[in-house]
Amino acid sequence: MSLRRYFGSMAGRLFVFLLVGVIGSASLALGLANMRRTSDLEHINMVRVVDRTQDMVSLINHAPPKVRAQMLSEGILGLHPLRGGERLIGAEPELTRMLNQRIGRGSHAQRAASATCIARPAAASFYAHLACWVVTVRLADGKTVDLTALTPRADALQMPMPDALFLSVLTLAVAVLAFFASRMAAAPLEDLAQAAGAIGGDPDGAPLPERGPSEVREAIRAFNAMQSKLHDHAVERTRILASITHDLQTPLTRLRLRLEKVGDAALRSRLIDDLGRMQALIRQGLDFHRGDQAEEAFAPIALDSLLESIVEDAAECGRTAVLTRRSGYDVEAPPTSLQRCLANLLDNALKYGGRAEVSAALEGDRLRIRIRDFGPGIPEDKLDSVFEPFVRLESPSPQPVGGVGLGLTIARGLARKCDAELTLANHPQGGLEASLVLSRGLAPGAPMIDQASEETQVDALAH
Repeated sequence: MSLRRYFGSMAGRLFVFLLVGVIGSASLALGLANMRRTSDLEHINMVRVVDRTQDMVSLINHAPPKVRAQMLSEGILGLHPLRGGERLIGAEPELTRMLNQRIGRGSHAQRAASATCIARPAAASFYAHLACWVVTVRLADGKTVDLTALTPRADALQMPMPDALFLSVLTLAVAVLAFFASRMAAAPLEDLAQAAGAIGGDPDGAPLPERGPSEVREAIRAFNAMQSKLHDHAVERTRILASITHDLQTPLTRLRLRLEKVGDAALRSRLIDDLGRMQALIRQGLDFHRGDQAEEAFAPIALDSLLESIVEDAAECGRTAVLTRRSGYDVEAPPTSLQRCLANLLDNALKYGGRAEVSAALEGDRLRIRIRDFGPGIPEDKLDSVFEPFVRLESPSPQPVGGVGLGLTIARGLARKCDAELTLANHPQGGLEASLVLSRGLAPGAPMIDQASEETQVDALAH
């Protein structure tokens, strides 16, 4: 199956949908998780600033004046007095709210540019990954103190980008999962499509197993019901045809006996010819019914012997048929069905072509039987329609060929019972060629001795 055809199928579209959907969902989930992680780190940093500020304010409030002055000038616990060069960026409402809850009213916080909070510019590259907070708190004596706090920047601690190996393993795992999931979902629909395509040629096929999602099972159930109704309709149709043709045989036989007593010879001949056509229609109707209803097991068949027998039967009836090539292989097929199929094809060739050539040859893993006549052939646009029941083409011959248009229809039905493929084609050198392709149970057959050569050998021994 080509890639274009696969991605145009339901399985291919499900595969792409699942692959893109799962990878997209995983990427979105990772992005949301990273955003949540950044937010949590930001909150943790604020809690640390509040904890440090609360501890320092408590120490300053209870420290002796000398220690208190030292603390206010040097700072402790990661908090430092404001230098005056800090560039404020904006207020921090959340940190302000937390300070007011823990320390008391009058506290507020602002964010400052990190580089302006650093006393030593040489360390700017290191402190560039830190966030700077400017906190203003009120001491117990009412004096306000401005302090700076440095914490790791939350956005600098984001999750690292996945490496190539991780992405490759993730994509491969998702692709395998999506492929098998799409195959599992589309398999029942593929079976349904194949069965729907084959129902025209084989309405007697086994019902499909009901599997897959509930909607697919419902569709398969409806298809099986439709197939059962079609089978019942076909059986009823052939049963009615068989009943009519069978019941007509007795009155037609009586009618023929009575026609023999007609005094006018010309009238009697015309009436008997008409009656003969009616009886031919009845016989072919019965053959059509038997071919449609009969069930026969496959068995090994000596194909060359069968072809010789069919050709000899035609020759004994005064018709010109010759076996030009033997295959040397045996096949497996329902014996009666294969014999009737080949006999119908040969009879059709002799009827419309005057004489026929039969040949068989192995082509790869298949065996092709060709039956060629030497008649006018069939227009290319009619090669398929002649297989339909009761379809007859106008014959250029002035002599009527008879028949009711069921011979090729019966032959096609019998070919299907043999698991064979029957086709018609106009021969390049004139005439029509019917090809029957068999593929089951091919095996080299026992060598056959040609009758003419055998007689020559006997004569040589006699002399």
